[in-house]
Amino acid sequence: MYALLRAYQYPERMIIMAKIIPFKGLRYNTEIFKDLDMVTAPPYDIISTDEQQELYNKDEYNVVRLDYGMDFDSDDEENNKYTRSAAYLGKWIEEQVLVYEDSPAFYIYEQMFTLGDDESPSHSLKGIISLVQLEEFAKKIIMPHSETVSGANRDRLKLMEATGANMSQIYALYMDPDQAIADIISECSDSDPDISFTSKDNVIQNIWIIKDPATRNVISKKFENKQLFIADGHHRYETALAYRRDRRQKDGSEPGTKPYDYTMMMLASMDDSGLFLFPTHRLIKNVQNFSEQMTISMLTDNFNASKIYFTEGDYAEIIMAKLNDTVDERRLAFYTGEDYYYTLDIKDIHMMDDIVEDKSDTYRHLDVTILHRLILEKYFDIDESREDECLMYTKDAKEAVERVKSGEFQCAFMLNATKISEIKDIALANEKMPKKSTYFWPKLVTGIIIYKFDE
Repeated sequence: MYALLRAYQYPERMIIMAKIIPFKGLRYNTEIFKDLDMVTAPPYDIISTDEQQELYNKDEYNVVRLDYGMDFDSDDEENNKYTRSAAYLGKWIEEQVLVYEDSPAFYIYEQMFTLGDDESPSHSLKGIISLVQLEEFAKKIIMPHSETVSGANRDRLKLMEATGANMSQIYALYMDPDQAIADIISECSDSDPDISFTSKDNVIQNIWIIKDPATRNVISKKFENKQLFIADGHHRYETALAYRRDRRQKDGSEPGTKPYDYTMMMLASMDDSGLFLFPTHRLIKNVQNFSEQMTISMLTDNFNASKIYFTEGDYAEIIMAKLNDTVDERRLAFYTGEDYYYTLDIKDIHMMDDIVEDKSDTYRHLDVTILHRLILEKYFDIDESREDECLMYTKDAKEAVERVKSGEFQCAFMLNATKISEIKDIALANEKMPKKSTYFWPKLVTGIIIYKFDE
């Protein structure tokens, strides 16, 4: 059901300079907090309103108050979620709820987790939390792959301006074909972790704190010829660039000389067997005169449509198994709430070359590109201006099935996961994927390490 990221061919070595350095992380005082699950949180952009309240209630020192505070009717310019975040942060540092590392460190971060019906952790992802020198995208050292939304950038910039901190790690990937960095990570984490706890989603979170100067130097050197590909955190990276540009203009500082020239990242290898991508499915509503039969009739111009009846078992698992059972085909699934579904196999992938003329082959041939340009825009009249009105996104195939069966949505289109090689190719072509093209899992936990760059 889940797509494991596989190895791919690597390009010739390029002359690049990704600069990563250790830092004195700000983290929860483990003498006070024995279980960090009480005070950490998921990434801000996947927290629902109900989950936000749950985190507020969970512990008075939960990081949600810093990273994703509540709005109140009484808020104004002097008292709002950003000013409250800054006040909490200062108070918690003063009270030693949060304490600085006594010397610069890299942090080896491991997530151990299960997939499917596994009863015990069967997968592990390991990476390095570090500071990375900010670079404009044009330099092709830090590579994006996804579009961003201006409102989210404004929110993150206001938080950064108020707190002078990175509350969470940007998630980035690197190529490690000779396993040189993997070997270092393995050596640095062959003992019991310095921090360990299990988060709400039953993922074991382990941290090793690496302070040895010689080891730190080796790690930094290993990244000097690396490109970094942003997986999660495009808004936060663009925000850090904007903050740096503003501060440089005010301070007149030289590049790389100030703490705000760096941002906090978690760096993982593209070849790590614990790296997983989920697909993001589309649920459809508010389509005028929607008709299943009319839709299928129109789609057969460009797709081979097969109607498949369910016999027994979990509808969502059956659909996803059929989607995954492809090699080179581009296959979507179409579900309308009945006891059957349709597979949609595009008849000629090259028809996308005429529909999307100004993009690379990889971009044109993405499942999400095919869905949006060849179906949603062409037949349902759902373009960017109508997405909020007509679309909902979910990584959970069961949720997609149930919400269509209930009548809340008219239909769902279900997809395979984007491949890691596609993300790399899109980034290297200086392109950005359509919105909600990727969903990395497990999500990094917020609050394990904080980077305070302004005192």
